Amino acid sequence: MKKTILLLAVLITVYGVRAQDNAVQRIDEMLDAWHDAAAKAHFDDYFALMTPDAVYVGTDAGENWEAEAFRAFAKPYFDKGKAWSFSALDRNIYLADNGTIAWFDELLDTQMKVCRGSGVVVKKDGKWLVRHYVLSVTVPNDKLGELITIKNSEDDRFIDSLQQVRKPENEDK
Repeated sequence: MKKTILLLAVLITVYGVRAQDNAVQRIDEMLDAWHDAAAKAHFDDYFALMTPDAVYVGTDAGENWEAEAFRAFAKPYFDKGKAWSFSALDRNIYLADNGTIAWFDELLDTQMKVCRGSGVVVKKDGKWLVRHYVLSVTVPNDKLGELITIKNSEDDRFIDSLQQVRKPENEDK
């Protein structure tokens, strides 16, 4: 009996590891296909790999796109025959215990040089889809001071505009 239980535990563990490895591989392939669709300006293929309620956060502080707004923003780029070209240099994928949600981070070779992408993917009807994606420009730590100087006045204006939106109605009275 003990041998049977031990054998079952080993088989379940091996199956679980293989299933997780397979999911990670499928997510990795999906993300590569997603980036490739943008590079080839395949609009429908690109957006088919995102959930209908996906969010795309771009490098500009004001870029927090819900799905339909992002489609509208991206369409002219795709219509010109080339949207953007990102290829993964390194990628880490983490699968949730339930096997239907994963998150990832990746270093990318882009037209903006090295960037970082991170996001959440979900499994819907047997397919992995991007639900949330964040693109960031990487900055060497010893260059941050220079960058802050460059973007200082624009960031101040952006911060002021956000604070005005968040200001309680009674505060002006």
